[in-house]
Amino acid sequence: MSAPAPGHADRLSQPPPPRHDQVTVGDVDLRVLRAGDAGDFVVFVHGNPGSADDWAGPMAAIAGFAQAVAFDLPDFGTTSAPPDFDHSVAAYADFIQHALRVLGIQRTHLVLHDFGGPIGLAWAAAHPNAVASVTLIDTGVLPDYRWHPLARLWRTPIAGEIFQASATRPTFRWLINFQEPRPLRRTFLDRMYDHFDRRTRRAVLRLYRATDDPSEMTRELIGRLRPLDLPALVIWGEHDAYLPASYAARQRDAFPDAEVHVLAGSGHWPFIDAAPTVDRLLTDFLRPAREPDSAPE
Repeated sequence: MSAPAPGHADRLSQPPPPRHDQVTVGDVDLRVLRAGDAGDFVVFVHGNPGSADDWAGPMAAIAGFAQAVAFDLPDFGTTSAPPDFDHSVAAYADFIQHALRVLGIQRTHLVLHDFGGPIGLAWAAAHPNAVASVTLIDTGVLPDYRWHPLARLWRTPIAGEIFQASATRPTFRWLINFQEPRPLRRTFLDRMYDHFDRRTRRAVLRLYRATDDPSEMTRELIGRLRPLDLPALVIWGEHDAYLPASYAARQRDAFPDAEVHVLAGSGHWPFIDAAPTVDRLLTDFLRPAREPDSAPE
């Protein structure tokens, strides 16, 4: 038998990419990614700009012992929201609950990034018995937070619309990488831009304008989550230009026993620019079996 070509064994050892599926949640045709067939559920919630595709790497990393699930939030990725969708944190959190019911997920570990943080934590606070653990990647509770410059632009009528309309692919690539300590892969940026269509650009403006005071939301979340003392992993890029790394340790305000890691040389997307480290931390955190404290809500 002839020897395999160089790199052949490595390709064979790579886990398969997540499987794509479509499910109906109310009047929403939801795109879902899945990896793994056994073990606890782990639900990944993306931020802005983003989609379920952001999580392909971490999902593959845990697929050997968990059932990883990610989906495009309404008006992100390829999932369209109905015309009357609210585009608020509360509405997205309610949608997560509806989606999990349709998917048959009663209890799950959460992995959250960017605006997926407040959305996922709002869902967790409302359904504490359905949460096994929380992993926060450059997101979470943000005491005394002030909007970053791009968010302030999105929140400004007319100026936000003009900015969104002018975001060409080269401009988008440059703007994202300009803020990052390590250039992000072009394939990642192009996939993100492919999903950043007119529908998603409008949704971004509505989401940021519907979120008036992050500090007030944070106080409410801390008050509801801290008594639960949920297992938590915090991963933060040291050079995040949008959410300063000083917030990493502040996640213990809501999760007193959180395991906190600040990654040197990483930015706002550590699961891309420090993927092996994030995959290892996530695997080490999620692999141990955790028994439910009580029946699902």
